Amino acid sequence: MKVEVSLSPALYPYRTLIGHHATVAIDVLRATTAVCAAFQAGCREVVPLDTLEGLEPYRAQGYAVAAERGGKKLPGSDYGNSPTEYMSKDMSGIRLAYSTTNGTVSILRASDAELTLVGAFANIDALCERLLRENRDVVLLCSGWQNDFCLEDTLVAGAIIHRLGGVHGDAAAMSLAMWLQAKSDPYAYCQNATHVHRLQAFGPQAQADIEFAFKMNTCPVVPVLKKGILML
Repeated sequence: MKVEVSLSPALYPYRTLIGHHATVAIDVLRATTAVCAAFQAGCREVVPLDTLEGLEPYRAQGYAVAAERGGKKLPGSDYGNSPTEYMSKDMSGIRLAYSTTNGTVSILRASDAELTLVGAFANIDALCERLLRENRDVVLLCSGWQNDFCLEDTLVAGAIIHRLGGVHGDAAAMSLAMWLQAKSDPYAYCQNATHVHRLQAFGPQAQADIEFAFKMNTCPVVPVLKKGILML
């Protein structure tokens, strides 16, 4: 197994692993953590969308709508991008149409892989167990922020590589090295991360989301993208 890291969606088209592989979309603050939380809370399916215009046809079909831009829940949405909000609710049977600034873009970008999964600290052990069973090459796609590198997604990538092995390329080696420095307290390691500061400005709920996102194995689910729909 080889494991490659794309440090942002803009770099994903230039990956070297393009054959028989799985891609894991990572947006730990907060989209992929929130997706895991929604499924843990009982959600039936999540449809990732990269535009807000795509949400309304799903609303007309009875889907709940979750929308976030720039870290803020959009007016008129049933949900935002908060994993702690999802975990506080019974979402049994809900079908969710979901659009975020970075995470859903990355999930859709990763859809050209033979297998597309969603990853975060929240589901890291279950995810890695699935990847080991698959025994195929893996690309870890970090969502970053508007196509730029971010610290926290790269740490998740490093933690996955630490469990899987198979470092392929300098970005993977860097991610692993960062994780080995941060693993005793990844939350503290990211205290000065740009997106941590950005979210903290939104108040206590966002702070709770940040703390939740750095906890391991809170949502032991593995969302898989099939025909444009995330499901378990």
